[in-house]
Amino acid sequence: MPIADLSLPAPLRTEILALAAQELHPRGASVAALRLVQARFGWISTAHLREVANLLGMSADDLDGVATYFNLLFRRPVGRHVIMLCDSVSCWIMGREPLCAHLCRKLGIRPGETTADNTITLLPTVCIGHCDHAPAMLVDATLHGDVTTESLDHLIDTLRNTP
Repeated sequence: MPIADLSLPAPLRTEILALAAQELHPRGASVAALRLVQARFGWISTAHLREVANLLGMSADDLDGVATYFNLLFRRPVGRHVIMLCDSVSCWIMGREPLCAHLCRKLGIRPGETTADNTITLLPTVCIGHCDHAPAMLVDATLHGDVTTESLDHLIDTLRNTP
């Protein structure tokens, strides 16, 4: 059975309910609850989203609206590592497009795709606020600025060798 079809483990359900209890309105815990699910499973499946919505007393559609609003919440499976390449004006001016082309060639994927070995997902993202060090990107939770093709090559090699 795929992970996406499994129920939320009881300890995770308990943690989500505890978050909800701390809020004036349980839905106030929606982002934190979704982050917990993603931390456990790597992404937020529709089945898990429905369970969280039920725990928070909201509709699945309302919670999906929250999940799809935030670009750091993944509603599709992603690789072990996620590269979010900034596509703001500053990054474009400072060479984002050639970097994206280089990444696509090196990884054999296009933006929005995951490598065949499920190691790396490449996603475009709105401004990440590192314009003074453009072009910039987030790799997992780490911010990288002044990115070059050489630094990308080193990073990709490191990611491929990291479990």
